[in-house]
Order: sequence, then structure tokens, then C-alpha cells
Amino acid sequence: MPAVDLNADLGERFGVYDLGADEQLMGCVTSANLACGMHAGDPQVMWRSVKLAKDARVAIGAHPGYPDLQGFGRRDMALTASEVYVYVLYQIGALSAFLRAAGATLHHLKPHGALYNRAAVDPEIARAIAQAVADFDPALVLYAPFASCLARAGLTCGLTVGHEVFADRRYEANGQLTPRRHPDALIENLEEACEQVLTMVCAGKVRARTGEWLEVSADTVCLHGDGPQAVAFAKRIRERLAEAGVQVRPFARS
Repeated sequence: MPAVDLNADLGERFGVYDLGADEQLMGCVTSANLACGMHAGDPQVMWRSVKLAKDARVAIGAHPGYPDLQGFGRRDMALTASEVYVYVLYQIGALSAFLRAAGATLHHLKPHGALYNRAAVDPEIARAIAQAVADFDPALVLYAPFASCLARAGLTCGLTVGHEVFADRRYEANGQLTPRRHPDALIENLEEACEQVLTMVCAGKVRARTGEWLEVSADTVCLHGDGPQAVAFAKRIRERLAEAGVQVRPFARS
């Protein structure tokens, strides 16, 4: 029976700013990527998110981003590889403190936003992220796009790599995600998103925005937690996967 992990970027509230339906989504996903305070999240939010994830029995991942609260980590920054290394290591450590206090364990790491996109195509930044993960705990899984610089860097550093695909994002012919500034970057139709997921998981391919078919490997599917239909998307995608005979479970470490 084919199997896939469903993940969501959660814990992205900050202070008085309420973002995402974390409580409902925790019951729909099998792994949660928790913001670590740089692009979103704060100590109170991180502590609450860790407890929510532990109670929901989902795999917990660190979700480090650029130090960019104003831009929600979606603006590229001209950081050096050494700066990226220490920022990622710092954020893993911050989240791990809450995990240790809660009696929970860290399962994986997935970079956020512009840092994720940069690492997909920049070998030096990819290596810095993968090295920070390996230096902290080589047993951690690194979530990365298929055939990306980040995936290759993770394997080079001896990490288990979970290849990630996106339910509600379109792809370009080069395999990268369509930039959010493009008017057609997001898939807003629920059934279209479900069809994309099933094709990626069951057939190992995805149709690019411009019509080309691309090869993908789908170990884990990202469901964005900050969209207005996030919970409906998550529930319907799980239903469609079950109907197709696909088991939904956390990505297993090697």
C-alpha cells in the first residue's frame, strides 16, 4: 500500500497576531513544522504549539526562516552561508528547548519561505542548512524539494531526506514553485488540489503551470495552514487519499 506524510507549517502566530487554524489542522496532518521565532512565532506560541502537536501525536519538525518578522520570511535576504548556518542552528535549539521540557522529540526540519526557495537552488545555502541539521542531530529528517540543491546537500551530509511536494502551489517547468507574486501561483480549487496530490503521490509526476509533465517524488505533502480553506483542504485531501488506497502516516526515518 502506498503511503505519504501530510505536513503543515504551524505555530506561525505572533503576539496579538492570530494566523492559521492550528488546533483543527493538528487533527488532519501527520507532521507539523513549527515556526521558531524568526519569521513567525514567539516563545508563548512555540510552547503552546509544541503541546498541541504532542497531544495530537504528530511528528514535530523545526521550521526555521530568515529573521524577517515584517515580511513573514517570504523576502529573500543576502545572508552568507555561515550566517544561515548559525541562524538555523539557533532556531533548532530554541524549539528543542520547548520539546525537551514537554517530553517530546524533534523529528525533522523544513526551512520556511524564501529560505526554502533559496536553498532549493543555491548549493552553498543548502549545504549550510543541511550541515546545521547534521551537526545538531544527524538522525533528523530533512524535508526538501525533489532533485533540489537542498535534497542533494542533505544526502551528502548523511541525512535522511523526505522529498516534499505542495498541494496548493503550482510548479514551473524547471521544477521550482511558481513565485507567489504570480497571479496563478496558488491552487484555490479544492478538487484541483486533490488531483494534483493524487497524481504526485500515485504517479510520481506533476503538470507544470505551462503544461509540461515533471517527475517528482512525494514522501510528504505540504498543506499550507494560513489559507482561508486550509482545514477544508486538509480534510478533503485525506478523504481522497483514503479512497485511492494511500495510507497517511508520518515519514519514517531510515
